[in-house]
Amino acid sequence: MRARPSGIKPNRLSIALFAVLALPVAGTAFAQDAADQQEEEQAAAAPAQASEDTTELDRVTVTGSRIKRAEIEGPAPVTIITADDLEQQGFSTVYDALNTLTQFTGSVQNELTQNGFTPNASFLNLRGLGPGYQLVLINGRRVADYPLPYNSQSNAVNLNAIPAAAIERIEILSGGASAIYGSDAVAGVVNIIMKSNYEGDMVTLRGGTTTRGGGDTGRAQWIGGKAGSNWSLTYAFEYLEREAIFASQRDFMDSYRDDPSVDPSDATAVGGVQMRDSFTGAYIWPGGIDEVCGRFSEFETFAFNSATPNRCYYYGYPATQAIRNADDNLSAYLYGTFDFTDTLQGFAQLSMTDADATLSSSTQFWQSGHVYVPELGTIVNTQRIFTPDEVGGKGAQSSKYSERAIDVAAGLRGTMFSDRFDWDATISHGRYELDVKRPRFLANKVSDYFLGPQLGLDPILGAYPVHNFDLDHFFNPIDAETFSSLNTMVKTEAESKVTQASFVLSGDLFELPAGPLGMAAVIEAASQDYELISDPRIRPDYAGDEPIYNLTGTGGGGERDRYAVGLELSVPIFDSLKASLAGRYDKYDDVTNVDGASTWMAGLEWRPFDSLLFRGSHSTSFRAPDMHYVFAEESGFFTTVLDEYRCRRDGLDPTASPTDPNNCRDNEYQYSVFGLRSGSTELEEEKGKSTTVGFVWDVIDNMSVSVDWYQIELEGGVSDINTGYLLRNEADCRLGQTRDGSPVDINTAGCQYFLSLVERTGIDQVNDDEIDQFRSVPFNQAKVETSGVDATWKYRFDTDRLGRFDLDLGWTHVLKMEEQDFPGSPVVNTRDHLQYFNFRSRVNWTATWMKDDWRASIYGYRWGSLPNWEETGRIAPYIIWNANVQKKITDNATLGLFVNNVLDKLHPEDDSFNSYPFFWRAYSPIGREVFVQFSYQFN
Repeated sequence: MRARPSGIKPNRLSIALFAVLALPVAGTAFAQDAADQQEEEQAAAAPAQASEDTTELDRVTVTGSRIKRAEIEGPAPVTIITADDLEQQGFSTVYDALNTLTQFTGSVQNELTQNGFTPNASFLNLRGLGPGYQLVLINGRRVADYPLPYNSQSNAVNLNAIPAAAIERIEILSGGASAIYGSDAVAGVVNIIMKSNYEGDMVTLRGGTTTRGGGDTGRAQWIGGKAGSNWSLTYAFEYLEREAIFASQRDFMDSYRDDPSVDPSDATAVGGVQMRDSFTGAYIWPGGIDEVCGRFSEFETFAFNSATPNRCYYYGYPATQAIRNADDNLSAYLYGTFDFTDTLQGFAQLSMTDADATLSSSTQFWQSGHVYVPELGTIVNTQRIFTPDEVGGKGAQSSKYSERAIDVAAGLRGTMFSDRFDWDATISHGRYELDVKRPRFLANKVSDYFLGPQLGLDPILGAYPVHNFDLDHFFNPIDAETFSSLNTMVKTEAESKVTQASFVLSGDLFELPAGPLGMAAVIEAASQDYELISDPRIRPDYAGDEPIYNLTGTGGGGERDRYAVGLELSVPIFDSLKASLAGRYDKYDDVTNVDGASTWMAGLEWRPFDSLLFRGSHSTSFRAPDMHYVFAEESGFFTTVLDEYRCRRDGLDPTASPTDPNNCRDNEYQYSVFGLRSGSTELEEEKGKSTTVGFVWDVIDNMSVSVDWYQIELEGGVSDINTGYLLRNEADCRLGQTRDGSPVDINTAGCQYFLSLVERTGIDQVNDDEIDQFRSVPFNQAKVETSGVDATWKYRFDTDRLGRFDLDLGWTHVLKMEEQDFPGSPVVNTRDHLQYFNFRSRVNWTATWMKDDWRASIYGYRWGSLPNWEETGRIAPYIIWNANVQKKITDNATLGLFVNNVLDKLHPEDDSFNSYPFFWRAYSPIGREVFVQFSYQFN
């Protein structure tokens, strides 16, 4: 829209009536028209200019505020990434590009976590607070969450479902913004602005591969638009196909012998086929170990040292795992406007994504548990790994993910009171559907194949089942047809939806001595719901005839309604000093203890000179509990725990270092335990505070520097009860004293509660009172405080002979990260803790050169050091370089070469990392990628 005239002085009555109208209104982001978006993109691409240049801009809306303004910088720092920036960085997906920005210091589960709950989704982690603590918007509107809960607990937006071809720019506000946007904007906001008012057509084709093997990629994009005297239509289509990469295609992670902490001849592997006497610990090999192990093509006999017997190991067990999924994604985007009059415009938007992915994990295994075998006269426990030959080859055990996302919006916008005020009324609906099919063993079928029917209880303890174990089946390979007959497809269906309506009003209320009083006000209503239907055969309460072996799942579903009002003001105090104020009230209608949440924000901008801005803001924030934390049905999971009760019972020290002989790191005290989990309707909102202080300085023409300090505090963070905290308190109550010997009253309500969450069957010769299962429940318990510094430097200079150069540098350094897991537990300095695997610092840089028909870019990023795996020091930083060069070969055609990870850099070396894949999941094992790109612009 046009810049507002500043000379109109309405009478007091009209001001009062308008203020009464505006107060109940609160907001979603104001949609910009074509002129606004063009001006903002130009401002984002160019370094900050002197104020005499800046004031010539039309007023625009940036994510940090809903009020249109002429100044680009505001009281809170906002990072803007344009579509051109995304291309110059060289990445094929939105997530890959955003994940390298400096503010996203936290790591997330990704495709390396094939056994996780969301192995086909990509999430962001702003400030290391977690995937759900930044609000992700499209054109200022909320979108549907990924239907599967991250880590089986929380909800977040999947970046893979956003069509990259349709993106105009991405704005990242790093700081609390609940007073503007409501729940979830604790660490900040990621607002993805889509294209509009595009004219012409452009087709882009990209193809490439990795130099280490696998991962062939093809991408086609078509972006276009048409316009008439009173209408416009913008469209974008994208197709991405990407081949899987398997661990077997990376020689540094295709075997347990890649463990850098030991000599390859001493590497630990999984037991390929083994049967062990539960009383003596002796291994049983009918016909001898060499004979049995030699029947399997990939198993080997080995003894760790002279004190241990030979065992039959499988070193290549991880080789069949995909380290990047196979993807087949199609997305489309449409945006249209129609001008009914000079002051009234209608608009509509539609975006759709249809994605199919193939995921592959390691081959399956089977364990019998403790069973009595009459032929052997003892109780045994067994393990059997299945080789790729047995399952039908690499990829035969793949899971299929089919995902469909749709987002539709429509509305009207216009001006009133002689163009002094803009208004926008929008209604939208987002939906995300997902179907998963995974091959898994039918528990009864695989048990019958190896064990046969149960014949009673053992004659020794009277506690374990008796079976005529089929030793021939167990100690010999099976064919793919037999393996397939023991399997079934486990199906999961999930859906999430969000429907919302908003009315936004913004403009200048009246003139103050230093300028107009700007205002933005909104009223908003929304409904959100989800449904997660897991296969009933993987639920803990399943009592049917076909249970699934070694797989648990989570189900759930619920809905909530939300209403919000809010008001934002921009108050000029002096010519050089401006204040920003915002307040919002959100009302929740659901089954939780969240009723309403009020948040506020205050900011200051001081410009002592045209080239210098000092800024600061303070805000409160809140986050309603994730819906799956509330509505999750009972589900099961396995996790490794330290059994503190048995450790302390036996006179050992759970806090001792691994080198201390008095430690309890032995497998006798650390083992896998089955847990039960469900949601809680007793949860309350999480509350936070956020502060930023900094400056922006135009040092010289075309050079600017910004530095901002941030601090975020969060209280009452929802989290499942920490297993270490639970088992420590359970041990205190069972033993009647704490670790330091202080007495504990086991009859207190607290002790009774902790004891009720942990089940033990009692002491016998086999399990020695091990934990059978425990229950995990979510609480408003965690407290987090983090602070740090963001800095940027931008410089553009032109030369007569060498062309134009653009240089950008960004840096984030985390100064503090402290966490408290539970009220009363110690506050831990996680930033410097040797088990903290988020980055303390990140840097990225871009150098772009343009001359005539040529353009070249170098993009790089550096992630700071992480602790080594043995917790004795830190490893080297991680530095990646991308580069590309493009040539305009005709007036309409451009050809380019893109190389990501030019130096073929892998993870930093850590000789102590003895857990597969032998490096931290944040590092990429892909290596160098090379792409050729061709673009053609149709006139």
